[in-house]
Amino acid sequence: MSEGSERNSKPAASLAKAFIAVVVFALVLFLSAGTLRWPMGWVWVGIAATSTLIVALLADPALLRQRTQVEQAGAERWDIPLALIVGRIGPIAMLLVAGLDRRFGWSSPTPPALLILAFALLAVGYAVSDWAVIVNRFFAPVVQIQREQGHMVVTGGPYRWVRHPGYAGSVLVYVATPLILGSRWAMIPAALTILVVIIRTALEDRTLREKLPGYAEYAARVRWRLLPGVW
Repeated sequence: MSEGSERNSKPAASLAKAFIAVVVFALVLFLSAGTLRWPMGWVWVGIAATSTLIVALLADPALLRQRTQVEQAGAERWDIPLALIVGRIGPIAMLLVAGLDRRFGWSSPTPPALLILAFALLAVGYAVSDWAVIVNRFFAPVVQIQREQGHMVVTGGPYRWVRHPGYAGSVLVYVATPLILGSRWAMIPAALTILVVIIRTALEDRTLREKLPGYAEYAARVRWRLLPGVW
């Protein structure tokens, strides 16, 4: 394979890897539900796939390749299990419970007004998370100071309002997903995953203050980690 062909193949390979998670999530959701006849399930998968496509098309290709690997040189070791919980184990548990709920009818349908609110939260959550990834070329899947890449504080986009907008968006997604899928029981793994997100945010914030030049000054200007006016 020529150098040009290899270079052109990398974005396609990265895009394929990025969609693996969506495929896994869809398999967990529909296999646990025992049916493909689940409109809200397909809507959720479609929105998740659209978010993945937007990031794949607009984010830095090098960042996209990096985000498919959790085990990375220079990563903070404490963050690897937290990253797996937030990015894989938590969502899979949430979708598994939602699918079983659909199969056995544990929960009553989500009221229309609450469903509309859930879709709004999901849209905002994905939009904020995607925006954060697109504007921050250092948005690695695990906490690390990327000195070789000239790691610096990112202050544009959603980082003007909160210091960890990617996590803030994910929290909205975890709140909205059980409501869209009509599963009250799925709120339990969603809540536990959100708790891990909050813990991870606090630990990452502390690490960046200690190790990333300029972050302490940025934190003094942008006071809120996840939710403006709250924390």
